[in-house]
Amino acid sequence: MARLFFTLLASILALDLAAAFPSYGSLAGLSSRELDEIIPTLTIRSPPSPPGPLNDTSAKLVNDRLHPWKPAGKNDIRGPCPGLNTLASHGWLPRDGIASPSQIINAVQEGFNMGNDLAVFVTYAAHLVDGNLLTDLLSIGGKTAKTGPNPPAPAIVGGLNTHAVFEGDASTTRGMKADAFFGDNHSFNETLFDELTAFSNKFGNGFYNLTVASEFRFQRIQDSIATNPQFSFISPRYYTAYAESVFPVAFFIDGRHESPLQLDMNVARGFFQNSRMPDGFFRSNTSWTLNLIGNRMEDIFQPHPIDPGTNNGTLNSYTVDPNSADFSDFCKLYTDFVNITVRGLYPNATGPLLAALNKNLDFFFGPLEGDCEQVPHFT
Repeated sequence: MARLFFTLLASILALDLAAAFPSYGSLAGLSSRELDEIIPTLTIRSPPSPPGPLNDTSAKLVNDRLHPWKPAGKNDIRGPCPGLNTLASHGWLPRDGIASPSQIINAVQEGFNMGNDLAVFVTYAAHLVDGNLLTDLLSIGGKTAKTGPNPPAPAIVGGLNTHAVFEGDASTTRGMKADAFFGDNHSFNETLFDELTAFSNKFGNGFYNLTVASEFRFQRIQDSIATNPQFSFISPRYYTAYAESVFPVAFFIDGRHESPLQLDMNVARGFFQNSRMPDGFFRSNTSWTLNLIGNRMEDIFQPHPIDPGTNNGTLNSYTVDPNSADFSDFCKLYTDFVNITVRGLYPNATGPLLAALNKNLDFFFGPLEGDCEQVPHFT
């Protein structure tokens, strides 16, 4: 009788898991049993090729009558990336925060003038980790358990709040001390923003610029080494942390007056806290490519170089990790991301999931073709 009871209970929980699983829920890291239960409930969509570059990459009005700011509704999803949050709140992305990779690529190009190679690379990196490869949908929000009132079986929900990949330790303006060890590492943090403002006053005459970015990035790393025994600063987070420091000067400065790269802190607050462009905002007059962003990342890194590494479980125990990709070998970032991060999340993909996984890996590699060697398809 007990065996029958637990068998029935397991069946009920499995049904609840599949029924509750959203169309944008990430399949990464799920067991074969969970995949077998969930995949039949999904409407499978063959992923289209990513959009190409813009024909017109000049500055243009993007906070216009077709894209007015609206506050997020109670069911709208927002996450750790202030840029994507802002694009959703202005309608460049679906306002509910759920989009396809193609929609995200179009939005960051049209709304911010992100270069096509960068847009494709970062979008498919996110989608491979946090998106649903079968429905071709991705949430810009947190990857959390979909609990609800007294749930019998929580469902994993996809989103960009995946620790140590896109958001992560030593963040600029997100979370309580911005490290996962302390809890919330994705919400806007007033204390951190005040610190950023103080650094902007000290090193940037009241503006956020690359000098401020370098000083504040180094300070955030030192703070985490001193306060977080589990601090991790290895690839891919090692790269995204420096990119995170560049993006505000690349994308949040009005394109009619973006030289020199000086971001007004009141404008910065609008993006970071309220997901809102200034009235009459023009996107950048520069198409920010992988190379351009990489060069600015080097500008931030060079005044205070630090190798990738981790604390070893105690404070102030930062130890260099010789196996992590660093700025000397971008192709290692790619190969490690595929072979370690993605393969670890999909160790036993088969059938349509395997086919979708390999197709998305092709899209991810596209911007690197000619510079790096492609990792063979998963089998």
